[in-house]
Amino acid sequence: MTETRLRTWTHSVGYGLATLFIFALALQNLRYGFYELFYLAAGMAALTLAGVAYTLLSRRHQLSAPGHLVLLSGLNSGLLAAMLTMGSTSITHWAMPLLVLNLLILPLRHALTLSLLLITPMAILLFMKQPPMEALTAVSGLLIVLIIAALYIWHYDHMAQSAEDLAITDPITGAHNARFLDETLQKEISRAITTGHCLSVIDLTIDYADEAVDLHGQPGMQALFCNMTQHLFGVIRAGDTLYTLNDSEFFLILPFTPEEGVRVIAERIRRTISEQHWPVIGRATVSLGCTTRGNSDTRTDTLRNRAHQAMLEARRRGADSAWFSPGETLRT
Repeated sequence: MTETRLRTWTHSVGYGLATLFIFALALQNLRYGFYELFYLAAGMAALTLAGVAYTLLSRRHQLSAPGHLVLLSGLNSGLLAAMLTMGSTSITHWAMPLLVLNLLILPLRHALTLSLLLITPMAILLFMKQPPMEALTAVSGLLIVLIIAALYIWHYDHMAQSAEDLAITDPITGAHNARFLDETLQKEISRAITTGHCLSVIDLTIDYADEAVDLHGQPGMQALFCNMTQHLFGVIRAGDTLYTLNDSEFFLILPFTPEEGVRVIAERIRRTISEQHWPVIGRATVSLGCTTRGNSDTRTDTLRNRAHQAMLEARRRGADSAWFSPGETLRT
């Protein structure tokens, strides 16, 4: 299940349970003739039901849907306004499901801010209207609910981020893996189309990788791959991203880089790697295929295939070389 689908599901369930809870409160108040509280609860239930509808309508954009903040601000301010206008503190417990709903729906920082904006004036009103011990007990209960829910959401966000990092990062080298490449490259292509800036990519492979495995074994090749990854991290610029495709191939995304820039970067990478003395292996070289996005390049496979074909052309012309598509060699 993707993050967007998971959020759609949790938001729908959260709004739905809140609707049932608040509607039950409305019916209970109607039964005992508390019509003001009935209308308040009915209005809040209508807002939570609107939250369900909004979640379903914006299910493809749950990570950036601003309507949730508007709906929850309306719920929180409505409850606070009712306490102020009615002069009643008996509905303090209604805030508890709202606190949980805030943390369930909104990003943690926004949820805590909105929840504190609800609790603070509510606490002042409680201490003005009730005996100190009763007010302290009610406020403490609200804060305990807020803290426990916030810690749970924080723990979930931390675990989700750790799982995402494991999914998109090579555990051996620390570079991003091929799974994350297409997603990032498509974002960079879209950004380049929108802003009009240049975008270049490099497909890089270690020369004679199979022969190196035969001579030094798989552990020696893995050591070279890890060392070369760290070397590339030191060579590339801030903003460039590095990906590992297999045990001997890398891919670089270079935003804001025109043809002249990718030529210079590819040459620097080729030269620094060939001049380096690598543990176990000794001397190693690489072949690089480079290309720059054209006006018709709107898909990731176009750039990746062209860079890969350029890399194969560089290998065909000999080790320790770079080739820029559509066909001009940088250096051999």
